[in-house]
Amino acid sequence: MTENIGVLGKKSQRRSGAERVVNAPLPTVYGKFQAIGYLDHDRGDEQVALVHGEIGTDDVLVRLHSECLTGDAFGSQHCECGDQLASAMRAVVAEGSGVVVYLRGHEGRGIGLLGKLRAMALQAEGLDTVEANLALGLPVDARDYGVAAQILHDLGVRSVRLMSNNPRKREALVRHGIQVTEQVPLLIEPCESNITYLRTKRERMDHHLPHLDAVGHGS
Repeated sequence: MTENIGVLGKKSQRRSGAERVVNAPLPTVYGKFQAIGYLDHDRGDEQVALVHGEIGTDDVLVRLHSECLTGDAFGSQHCECGDQLASAMRAVVAEGSGVVVYLRGHEGRGIGLLGKLRAMALQAEGLDTVEANLALGLPVDARDYGVAAQILHDLGVRSVRLMSNNPRKREALVRHGIQVTEQVPLLIEPCESNITYLRTKRERMDHHLPHLDAVGHGS
């Protein structure tokens, strides 16, 4: 009986939420950041917030960037993720302060790297990004932004100017207690390889991409 109580006691002490683990200087080609590392005890993911300057508490310029190996590391033109990350880091430095929360576990809008590559293979055969996920029996968007809100709370941020074209990110932050005072567009010039993908995000996922109006459908 005593042993069982001990086991239960250990279970009851299990941590949850995002725990700040380390803070290290990170000089980048865009400017100097502090890389603040977190452990998400709920999902087991390691997360990082890149903080530039003295951010304060209100109207902080923030980007929630979903991990994208192909775009962020390999320079894929299938999406605009790599360019968005670079633009966000430049914007934060130009502002003088701000935060880029890099969200691991968000690969392929939450379906993982292999799931994303399978979806990309189907897109090469003519399906759009939504149809491809559904054809694989996967959700269109499985991302959760709760840990991002926890990280912002830990950094003392109460309200943000959110760099995003995705209304769901704004809704998620508000739901988790972070005010969004402005949604700042993060528009990347499309190319032949990603124009169909971007149009699908606008037409089927409600992303605000007004710059696509200037691109002819024959592109």
